[in-house]
Amino acid sequence: MKYDCLIIDDEKTLADNTCEYFNMFDVKTKAVYSVGEALDFFKNGTASCVLLDINLSDGSGFTLCKTIRETMNIPILFISARNTDDDKIIALNIGGDDYIEKPYSLGVLLAKVKVVLKRYVSAGFTGQSEESGKAYDDGHLRLDDKNKKVFVDNEPKKLTSLEYRLLKYLSDNHDRLVTKNELFDNVWNDKFTGDGTLNVHIRKIREEIEEDPANPSYIVTVWKEGYRFNSR
Repeated sequence: MKYDCLIIDDEKTLADNTCEYFNMFDVKTKAVYSVGEALDFFKNGTASCVLLDINLSDGSGFTLCKTIRETMNIPILFISARNTDDDKIIALNIGGDDYIEKPYSLGVLLAKVKVVLKRYVSAGFTGQSEESGKAYDDGHLRLDDKNKKVFVDNEPKKLTSLEYRLLKYLSDNHDRLVTKNELFDNVWNDKFTGDGTLNVHIRKIREEIEEDPANPSYIVTVWKEGYRFNSR
């Protein structure tokens, strides 16, 4: 069975209410309440987006995220009452696309999920690129836009679909200032993403493509404004 969204949350009432709300607005959604149920679901089912809690009754959402990432590149949005910066950084560093704090607004969450579904289903998984620019290749760093993969000196680097889109947008707009708002509008396509989420994803990309991530040569921060991708 294929769903638009899979909710993995052991707060059964909240998960069921969110599931019911999403289905009312034609986002086909299923809720499961444990790591075990989630793993069983993926044996025969598919989902285009996952909402994942950190604290589950039989394990950690962090560990489950890593497991999902081993075989799938679908968007994973963490939903959690844990609101420390450390939790957010861990969630994004292990493959989460975003981090949403509980309690959340059902309307805002639905809007975010719809944007994610539109972004990933229409571009991230069909092999088609929304951007018209030629994929970047300077002999050292290469973007394979057909397969959404990145290579440094022909060695494949591990980026999520969102991180690929972010790097692709920056490289398509190389050698100029790209503001944070421009990235939110064109990569995330929503107004709900914060600077913290963007900063973590930029740091992850730098760790994969830069020779010295602490002193980047490709993706340079323009203080308080955004980033500039320096072409070679």
